[in-house]
Amino acid sequence: MEAKASSGAAATKPHFVLLSSPGIGHLIPVLELGKRLVTHHNAAVTVFVVASRSSQAETELTTEAAAAAGGAPGSGNFFNVVRLPPPDLSNVLDPAAAMVTRLCVVMRELIPAIRAAVQSLAVRPTGLVVDLFGTECFVVAEELGIAKYVLGTSNAWFTALTIQLPVLDGEVEGEYVDQKEPLEIPGCRSVRPDEVVDPMLDRKDQVYIEYRRMGVEFRKADGILINTWEDLEPTTLAALRNDDFFGRKVIQGDILAIGPLVRRPTRPSNPTSQDLFSWLDQQPNESVVYVCFGSGGNLSPEQQIELAHGLERSQQRFLWVVRRPTGVKDSAFFSSGKSEDMDGIHHDLDNRYGLPEGFVERTRHVGLVVPEWSPQSEVLSHAAVGAFVCHGGWNSTLESVRSGVAMMMWPLYSEQRMNATLVAEELQLASRTETMPWRGVVGRDEVEGMIREVMVGEKGKGIRERVKAAQRSGEKALKEGGSSYKALEMVVKKSC
Repeated sequence: MEAKASSGAAATKPHFVLLSSPGIGHLIPVLELGKRLVTHHNAAVTVFVVASRSSQAETELTTEAAAAAGGAPGSGNFFNVVRLPPPDLSNVLDPAAAMVTRLCVVMRELIPAIRAAVQSLAVRPTGLVVDLFGTECFVVAEELGIAKYVLGTSNAWFTALTIQLPVLDGEVEGEYVDQKEPLEIPGCRSVRPDEVVDPMLDRKDQVYIEYRRMGVEFRKADGILINTWEDLEPTTLAALRNDDFFGRKVIQGDILAIGPLVRRPTRPSNPTSQDLFSWLDQQPNESVVYVCFGSGGNLSPEQQIELAHGLERSQQRFLWVVRRPTGVKDSAFFSSGKSEDMDGIHHDLDNRYGLPEGFVERTRHVGLVVPEWSPQSEVLSHAAVGAFVCHGGWNSTLESVRSGVAMMMWPLYSEQRMNATLVAEELQLASRTETMPWRGVVGRDEVEGMIREVMVGEKGKGIRERVKAAQRSGEKALKEGGSSYKALEMVVKKSC
């Protein structure tokens, strides 16, 4: 699982400690950042991972990342993973607390353990990088007198809203969702009231207080590393650096676009994946609609039924990763991330997963229903996949762009409403439903129309062309001499 370097050799390199909060969606960009620091920028990296119920998937990802970093020419095995046991929250947190609140409390309670783990490292770190939920751990960097960075694992627009929130908190009266006008972000696209992130839905909830605190702490970082690139969000990035809007009068450190940080696909060998890819191998190029709502998304029972009917009526090939409907949109976030029974494609899926009676049998010649989990990055990179119905999580969005696959946005929770607006309206890399999924059920007619529009309509052709252009742009940014490469190079040089 770990790739280690001798303390003598590591002492000659910049040494970054990367801290990931719980959740596969948070871990992936942290690991990808670590790999790039080691393999492209001659740095040493120690990744702190908070163990969770997704431990099996986390172990696979960290093992894969360590192997990739350790196996790179000249890397010298300077990639190390340290697992931190989760804290006991039974006496400090309401079991019904929002997901974001839970993540914040986990990271806060871990500060003593993180401090001890950092101090025990054989080689003193030169920089600490935390994600959105770990900004309270800046105190550890300050005690050691080392640089402190926050990794913005979403887009620059979301970062701008986060930084602007303390200002909005003082200017806006009442709930944000009740406002009649969009929320202004200096120099950036404004945010419609119904697009605000989940922590802004109720200003009396602890989750709002936590998010407002993050906005204050973002400003104190020595650098904000954002998982985007210059050509994707030039206007927002420029505003964040401009003293007339944000700049040094608001933000202490540099704004650095270092993405896209996306995991590279490696074809799995387990039986279920073999069945899945054997089916994909038999489909024509760009003919399959891949339906998956990330590592944490769930639909209501009624929405599950309508989506199934819409897929069937579209008469398009599809691969659907189904979960048991719950009506709790983020209920799978802290689950294992994989099926509890991964011994092949299951039978009796209609009853077990709340699908219309006979759905699997009627669609078996054009569709494949996979329970709970699939290797998303690998599926998206398959030549047969032509479109992706997704929840709009930023990792999923970047994986789709990396593979040149058009998207249909179906936001469920967190900042996904903003992501859907950015990707569908501003970047025009996706279509989206007219019925907002957080307001009501998207009916079968609308599902059918959206799928056919993207798969066989003129709008879909335009989306695919723009996605492939963004794919090339992202690849260029990461290459030596590209904008993201140079941004990360600057971080490393400042730590030398």
